Amino acid sequence: MTYRVCFVCTGNICRSPMAEHVFRRQVEEAGLGGTVEVDSAGTGGWHEGDSADPRTVAVLEENGYTSAHVARQFRASWFPALDLVIALDEGHLRELRALARTPEEAARIRLLRSYDPAARGGLDVPDPYYGGREGFEECLEMVEAASGGLLAAVRAELEERTA
Repeated sequence: MTYRVCFVCTGNICRSPMAEHVFRRQVEEAGLGGTVEVDSAGTGGWHEGDSADPRTVAVLEENGYTSAHVARQFRASWFPALDLVIALDEGHLRELRALARTPEEAARIRLLRSYDPAARGGLDVPDPYYGGREGFEECLEMVEAASGGLLAAVRAELEERTA
Protein backbone atom coordinates (compact mmCIF):
# COMPACT_ATOMS: atom_id res chain seq x y z
CA MET A 1 0.00 0.00 0.00
CA THR A 2 1.62 3.23 -1.18
CA TYR A 3 0.64 6.60 0.29
CA ARG A 4 1.02 9.47 -2.19
CA VAL A 5 1.57 13.16 -1.35
CA CYS A 6 1.79 15.94 -3.95
CA PHE A 7 2.85 19.51 -3.07
CA VAL A 8 1.41 22.26 -5.28
CA CYS A 9 2.46 25.88 -5.83
CA THR A 10 2.10 28.20 -8.82
CA GLY A 11 4.77 27.21 -11.34
CA ASN A 12 6.41 24.22 -9.59
CA ILE A 13 9.87 25.80 -9.54
CA CYS A 14 10.15 27.39 -6.07
CA ARG A 15 7.94 26.41 -3.14
CA SER A 16 6.53 23.03 -4.11
CA PRO A 17 9.84 21.47 -5.19
CA MET A 18 11.37 22.76 -1.96
CA ALA A 19 8.56 21.13 0.05
CA GLU A 20 8.91 17.93 -1.99
CA HIS A 21 12.63 17.56 -1.23
CA VAL A 22 12.32 18.47 2.44
CA PHE A 23 9.40 16.12 3.02
CA ARG A 24 10.97 13.28 1.02
CA ARG A 25 14.04 13.39 3.27
CA GLN A 26 11.84 13.33 6.38
CA VAL A 27 9.93 10.36 4.99
CA GLU A 28 13.16 8.50 4.24
CA GLU A 29 14.65 9.30 7.66
CA ALA A 30 11.44 7.99 9.26
CA GLY A 31 11.89 4.69 7.41
CA LEU A 32 8.80 5.25 5.26
CA GLY A 33 10.55 5.67 1.90
CA GLY A 34 9.10 2.42 0.58
CA THR A 35 5.59 3.36 1.66
CA VAL A 36 5.23 7.10 1.02
CA GLU A 37 5.74 8.65 -2.44
CA VAL A 38 6.34 12.41 -2.61
CA ASP A 39 6.18 14.69 -5.63
CA SER A 40 5.10 18.17 -6.66
CA ALA A 41 3.38 20.18 -9.38
CA GLY A 42 2.19 23.68 -10.23
CA THR A 43 -1.28 25.09 -10.80
CA GLY A 44 0.02 26.55 -14.07
CA GLY A 45 2.10 25.10 -16.87
CA TRP A 46 4.41 28.04 -17.63
CA HIS A 47 7.52 26.20 -16.42
CA GLU A 48 6.69 22.62 -17.47
CA GLY A 49 9.92 20.77 -18.20
CA ASP A 50 12.10 23.33 -16.40
CA SER A 51 14.39 22.66 -13.47
CA ALA A 52 13.72 24.30 -10.13
CA ASP A 53 14.62 27.98 -9.80
CA PRO A 54 18.41 28.30 -9.26
CA ARG A 55 17.77 30.00 -5.91
CA THR A 56 15.64 27.07 -4.79
CA VAL A 57 18.39 24.66 -5.83
CA ALA A 58 21.06 26.70 -4.01
CA VAL A 59 19.09 26.94 -0.75
CA LEU A 60 18.20 23.24 -0.83
CA GLU A 61 21.75 22.10 -1.55
CA GLU A 62 23.30 24.43 1.03
CA ASN A 63 20.99 22.88 3.62
CA GLY A 64 21.82 19.29 2.70
CA TYR A 65 18.82 18.46 0.53
CA THR A 66 18.67 16.95 -2.94
CA SER A 67 17.39 19.23 -5.70
CA ALA A 68 16.83 17.27 -8.95
CA HIS A 69 13.52 18.42 -10.39
CA VAL A 70 11.43 18.75 -13.55
CA ALA A 71 8.42 21.10 -13.31
CA ARG A 72 4.96 19.94 -14.31
CA GLN A 73 1.37 21.12 -14.08
CA PHE A 74 -1.15 19.50 -11.72
CA ARG A 75 -3.95 17.61 -13.46
CA ALA A 76 -7.40 16.90 -12.01
CA SER A 77 -7.06 13.33 -13.29
CA TRP A 78 -4.35 12.75 -10.64
CA PHE A 79 -6.73 13.06 -7.68
CA PRO A 80 -7.77 9.38 -7.53
CA ALA A 81 -4.10 8.31 -7.19
CA LEU A 82 -3.26 10.85 -4.45
CA ASP A 83 -3.87 10.59 -0.73
CA LEU A 84 -2.94 14.19 0.07
CA VAL A 85 -2.58 17.29 -2.10
CA ILE A 86 -0.69 19.96 -0.19
CA ALA A 87 -1.24 23.57 -1.29
CA LEU A 88 1.42 26.15 -0.46
CA ASP A 89 -1.01 29.08 -0.20
CA GLU A 90 -4.71 29.95 -0.12
CA GLY A 91 -4.77 30.72 -3.85
CA HIS A 92 -3.52 27.24 -4.68
CA LEU A 93 -6.01 25.78 -2.23
CA ARG A 94 -8.89 27.52 -4.07
CA GLU A 95 -7.60 26.48 -7.51
CA LEU A 96 -7.16 22.87 -6.44
CA ARG A 97 -10.61 22.72 -4.84
CA ALA A 98 -12.07 24.06 -8.10
CA LEU A 99 -10.36 21.18 -9.95
CA ALA A 100 -11.64 18.53 -7.53
CA ARG A 101 -14.48 16.58 -9.10
CA THR A 102 -15.92 15.09 -5.92
CA PRO A 103 -16.16 16.05 -2.23
CA GLU A 104 -13.76 13.18 -1.50
CA GLU A 105 -11.12 14.68 -3.80
CA ALA A 106 -11.61 18.14 -2.27
CA ALA A 107 -11.19 16.66 1.23
CA ARG A 108 -7.65 15.51 0.32
CA ILE A 109 -6.44 19.09 -0.21
CA ARG A 110 -4.72 20.83 2.71
CA LEU A 111 -2.52 23.86 3.35
CA LEU A 112 1.07 22.96 4.26
CA ARG A 113 1.34 25.40 7.15
CA SER A 114 -1.80 23.95 8.74
CA TYR A 115 0.60 21.24 9.94
CA ASP A 116 2.81 23.77 11.76
CA PRO A 117 1.49 24.23 15.31
CA ALA A 118 3.58 27.40 15.71
CA ALA A 119 2.24 29.07 12.53
CA ARG A 120 0.91 32.54 13.32
CA GLY A 121 -1.42 34.66 11.24
CA GLY A 122 -2.04 33.47 7.70
CA LEU A 123 -1.03 30.01 6.59
CA ASP A 124 0.48 30.97 3.22
CA VAL A 125 4.07 30.21 2.33
CA PRO A 126 4.90 33.47 0.48
CA ASP A 127 6.09 33.17 -3.12
CA PRO A 128 9.82 34.02 -3.13
CA TYR A 129 10.10 34.20 -6.94
CA TYR A 130 10.11 37.99 -7.35
CA GLY A 131 12.32 38.70 -4.34
CA GLY A 132 15.83 37.98 -3.21
CA ARG A 133 17.50 35.00 -1.68
CA GLU A 134 16.11 35.74 1.80
CA GLY A 135 12.63 34.84 0.55
CA PHE A 136 13.87 31.38 -0.44
CA GLU A 137 15.50 30.91 2.95
CA GLU A 138 12.27 31.97 4.67
CA CYS A 139 10.36 29.54 2.47
CA LEU A 140 12.67 26.70 3.55
CA GLU A 141 12.17 27.59 7.22
CA MET A 142 8.38 27.51 6.83
CA VAL A 143 8.47 24.23 4.91
CA GLU A 144 10.72 22.59 7.49
CA ALA A 145 8.54 23.85 10.35
CA ALA A 146 5.42 22.26 8.86
CA SER A 147 6.97 19.02 7.60
CA GLY A 148 7.19 17.36 11.01
CA GLY A 149 3.47 17.82 11.62
CA LEU A 150 2.68 16.60 8.12
CA LEU A 151 4.82 13.51 8.69
CA ALA A 152 3.00 12.81 11.95
CA ALA A 153 -0.37 13.12 10.18
CA VAL A 154 0.72 10.79 7.35
CA ARG A 155 2.09 8.27 9.85
CA ALA A 156 -1.20 8.36 11.80
CA GLU A 157 -3.20 7.81 8.64
CA LEU A 158 -0.99 4.87 7.64
CA GLU A 159 -1.44 3.31 11.10
CA GLU A 160 -5.19 3.82 10.85
CA ARG A 161 -5.26 1.99 7.51
CA THR A 162 -3.43 -1.01 8.89
CA ALA A 163 -5.38 -1.21 12.16
